[in-house]
Amino acid sequence: MSRHDQSQEVPAGASSAGTGSARTPWYKTGKFAESAASTGFLFPIIVVFLVLTAVPLVQTIYYSFTDYNGFQQHPNFIGLTNYQKVFTDPSLLVGLGFTVLFAVTTTLITTALAIPLAVALNSRFYGRSFARSLFFFLGVPSLIVLGLVWQYILSPMKTGALNSVLVSLGLKSVPWLADGNLARAAVIFVAIWAAVGWHATLYLAYLQAVPKDLYEQAAVDGANGFQQFIHITLPQLVPGIVVSTFLLITNGLKVYDLPFGMTKGGPGYATNTITQSIIVQGISQSQYGLGSALAVLFTIACMIVVLGQQAITGIITRRFA
Repeated sequence: MSRHDQSQEVPAGASSAGTGSARTPWYKTGKFAESAASTGFLFPIIVVFLVLTAVPLVQTIYYSFTDYNGFQQHPNFIGLTNYQKVFTDPSLLVGLGFTVLFAVTTTLITTALAIPLAVALNSRFYGRSFARSLFFFLGVPSLIVLGLVWQYILSPMKTGALNSVLVSLGLKSVPWLADGNLARAAVIFVAIWAAVGWHATLYLAYLQAVPKDLYEQAAVDGANGFQQFIHITLPQLVPGIVVSTFLLITNGLKVYDLPFGMTKGGPGYATNTITQSIIVQGISQSQYGLGSALAVLFTIACMIVVLGQQAITGIITRRFA
């Protein structure tokens, strides 16, 4: 071996020691680079969340304790006065009651109708594609447009579309949107009519992922159609039920466009919603403090309802898992 080769030869201990002394800095490791890249992708989302959600929420909570009217530079602090008005104003209480009634009723009935409809649309029959498209497109138009159309159909006047048919048949006209109970029922009916087809399409997507072998094996074992639905179809639809009910609950709690398009919140305050009350109190009447208090309470109520819904669906999911 030459002298040059000997000079290039490094003992093993010296090599490991040199490696230890020249360890890669923490900020150049792969984990740090991966974490930095993830943070970089999340940064725009965090900024948008802070600007559009966190900051307005903090401002809303602050304004709920003041008499802010939208023009004051330094609103006066009035404590819980706005919250006391919320619980003593009959229109706000009626709006809260109808909002909860609307959200719960539309969720339950839509789910009860959409699942059997999805099962029917998943079977083979002539014109199946047309039927699927028809039910889906019922929910495509904007709810405010549907509200205006159904306002004409259910007009309490004799010139209303439905009342015109009743009068031509020798029957009396019905005050569909002039009676409080009928108006509530009409708004809920239209909401269900518009939502059933869309949610049935959602369930249909889950049904098409169910293996056909399960039904064939169940048929061989002697299970009838109802037993197959209870023991195969329904458990397979649990993830879809979770998604569908979550969407129905959240959309029902923040509903505004459909009742406003049909009844403007009337007759009286029968179909008034919390969202409409927030807009009317906070913007139309320049009572931003009162509207902010109502918005804060509504946010808390939505959180409670959604958390309750998630807890129930969690129990159901574990039961069928």
